[in-house]
Amino acid sequence: MEEKLFRTTCSTDLCFAIFISFALIWIFLCFDYSTFPSSDNGVLIASSVFSTNKLPLQNPCSGRYLFIHNIPSRFNLDLIRDCQSLTRGTDKSDMCPYFQNSGLGPEIEDSRGVFFNSSLFKTNQFLLEVIFHNRIKQYECLTNDSAMASGIYVPFYAGLDISRYLWNPNISARDSSARDFVRLISEKPEWKRMFGRDHFFVAGRISWDFRRKTDEVSGWGSILRFLPESHNMTMLSIEASSWRNDFAIPYPTYFHPSKRSEVVEWQNLMRARRRPHLFTLIGAPRPGLRDSIRDTVIKQCRDSSLCKFMDCSSNGVNCDDPITTMKAFQSSIFCLQPPGDSYTRRSIFDSILGGCIPVFFNPGTAYSQYLWHFPENQTAYSVYIPVRDARIWSGSIEGILKGISKERESAMREEVIRMIPRIVYADPRSSSWDFEDAFDLAIKGILERVEDVRRKIREGRDPGEGFDDPRDSKYTFSIK
Repeated sequence: MEEKLFRTTCSTDLCFAIFISFALIWIFLCFDYSTFPSSDNGVLIASSVFSTNKLPLQNPCSGRYLFIHNIPSRFNLDLIRDCQSLTRGTDKSDMCPYFQNSGLGPEIEDSRGVFFNSSLFKTNQFLLEVIFHNRIKQYECLTNDSAMASGIYVPFYAGLDISRYLWNPNISARDSSARDFVRLISEKPEWKRMFGRDHFFVAGRISWDFRRKTDEVSGWGSILRFLPESHNMTMLSIEASSWRNDFAIPYPTYFHPSKRSEVVEWQNLMRARRRPHLFTLIGAPRPGLRDSIRDTVIKQCRDSSLCKFMDCSSNGVNCDDPITTMKAFQSSIFCLQPPGDSYTRRSIFDSILGGCIPVFFNPGTAYSQYLWHFPENQTAYSVYIPVRDARIWSGSIEGILKGISKERESAMREEVIRMIPRIVYADPRSSSWDFEDAFDLAIKGILERVEDVRRKIREGRDPGEGFDDPRDSKYTFSIK
């Protein structure tokens, strides 16, 4: 009898142990480890970009599907085929070489120790829309069913299109494509679902090139963003306007990695760089802009033995050479970023790529622009010297920068280096991306914006509320 009782008790314990073991294994398997992104060097693993504690059985593309509109080639591919008619601006050389390698431009072969491997290209700053389009074709959550889509991408190369007519006095020619584009899109069945508020397109030029307010010949750009239908679409561009339906995303840099290991290697190289110059400025004076902050900053740089100035207007100085400019950024602790023809500069992103701490003089140069890509804590990665009026400003840039402690300087540089994967666009020809780049953050931002509109609809609120309102405070200086 005792033997029988002993065996019964032992069997019960064994069963209980087996049950607990299976329960623990089930919990372990169901746990979503992708919610813990890798923090090495600030590079996030791509699979964690949109994770929200999802169980394995849930569709990973839920809420992330994108639909690409099929529009006539005159709005995109024909512009590339006719690249001889596209110029870089006042420089009359054509853009054809820059369309190589899916818009990345020619490979940089002789880096002279400044670059490494085959991830470096002579990328033109105005080809964002081409790079973005080629990248989105490889997006993992595309759908041919627009009803399933959370966002609708329209591949209109608005920047390339308007670049043909910016200096053309014929207003009708400047506006022709814009009017045809919005008419075409608004007649499609997808438009009626949210009247275009789930539509977005990408422009490789600043937003002001599409916001001409008058029909005077002297007015700049096209009327695209003031057309009624365009109000309901979101535009992503290298510099946003003060309207809430424009969002800024990074200018393309020269670095287009295919995998996370290349990013980490680049970051480690920037940490190891010797930086003999306290601060650097690359640019040219703007003689046509009276009392320009840029001219004031250039003068201070010229007058300082601690500043390296690369005058892009001088003979023999080629600021279009990636090797020359990147070498300057990599050899400097701080990089001055005064506004030029517009608030923003490609130089911001090239300097960050070089591990150089940016110095800003206007909030519209970065802080109120790249909201999806830059840290909220502005002092963590940059120096801000607010200059409201260059005519009366007497501050010393050298004095301010020399006053920054080595500890703070090191912390800022580390934060800048951690930002690098967030401001580069991965090679669109690759299919092995394993990190979160500027494209991923832009898609995440646009999907959140569309979801906010849907939330308003579900709550019975006006979906247009705040969608395209002006934000006049965007370029207002802080009280500090």
